Amino acid sequence: MKKQKKYLLILVTFLILFSYNTTYADNLMINGKSGILIERNSGRILYSYNPHLKLPMASTTKIMTALLALDYGNLDDIVKVKRSAVGIEGSSIYLKTGEEITLRDLVYGLMLRSGNDAAVAIAEHISGSVNKFAQLMNKRAKEIGAKNTNFTNPHGLHNDNHYTTAYDLAIITREALKNEEFRKIVKTNLWVANRPINKYFYNKNKTIRQYEGGDGVKIGYTTRAGRCLVASATRNNMQLIAVVLDDYSWFNDCYKLFDYGFSNYKPMVIYEKNQFIKNIKVLNGKSNNLQVVADKTVLLPLKEEEKKDIKTIIKLPKEIKAPIKKGQVIGKIKVFLEGKLISSNNLIAFNSIKEKGILDKITDFIGAIVD
Repeated sequence: MKKQKKYLLILVTFLILFSYNTTYADNLMINGKSGILIERNSGRILYSYNPHLKLPMASTTKIMTALLALDYGNLDDIVKVKRSAVGIEGSSIYLKTGEEITLRDLVYGLMLRSGNDAAVAIAEHISGSVNKFAQLMNKRAKEIGAKNTNFTNPHGLHNDNHYTTAYDLAIITREALKNEEFRKIVKTNLWVANRPINKYFYNKNKTIRQYEGGDGVKIGYTTRAGRCLVASATRNNMQLIAVVLDDYSWFNDCYKLFDYGFSNYKPMVIYEKNQFIKNIKVLNGKSNNLQVVADKTVLLPLKEEEKKDIKTIIKLPKEIKAPIKKGQVIGKIKVFLEGKLISSNNLIAFNSIKEKGILDKITDFIGAIVD
């Protein structure tokens, strides 16, 4: 009887564990008010919880500040610090009025040390004032598709009109991570600035030290916003972005999201940049056929059971008139998963084809007669 109870207990335990593992995605919960997990290359959402809830985001604001510094500035620029950038409350790199410092050191101080004074100095250098820089931030956010975001400052100190969503912050970060210099900055553990004092900037984002494959991005905290974290990690050529807002278990929850993503999804190349797709007949061209290729690589994170549900639809004309320029958009290639569009990209001309001249037409005419 005791042996039967023992075996029954083992069986029940096994079933509980098995059930937990197989329903992990459904039971995955975070402790924050909002959160999301996306794959960087495709932007596919792998997990979300209240992704469009508008919330303050504290210093994760600085992801956009850094992106604009890289978009509009030269990292070798020498920035002369104005009095208005000195003594900003909160985290600081302790700038001095009149100090001359490179934009590069300011951006490292912004992203590693989370310097609010560095944020203001960057804003004033790029746009002339914090207000004008905030306008630039909002313009860029709308271009990216972050429709539920509004910036009033470059650092994230509280303002009732300064907010974002987990989804918006994820796609802003995805855009920033396209920049090689940004990727290099946010994965740096220690930066030594070219200044006599307060020159050691240690990265406050523990993800790069604690999580295998961790390579960014930014932490944030204010009393009103709570603990906010945008984290990134790369394994097996797949980079994931996790965002949690107002989450007391911020790092653990991001790691939990990463574990879920890396365990359940694997990167699959649907097609590669410059991959041949089809030949199209060319009318009145010096060449009769045009090679059409994909303009970018599409890599999708997929569960094993999802691979069979991928469908690709190619939209191309049957023929096209010359002249044609290399890189000219010829058509579209769309990828669907279970009937839902998850990727749409251009198909382009692999080479240029000139229009036939008079001599070409005479040669063709003579050739036709001879044949």
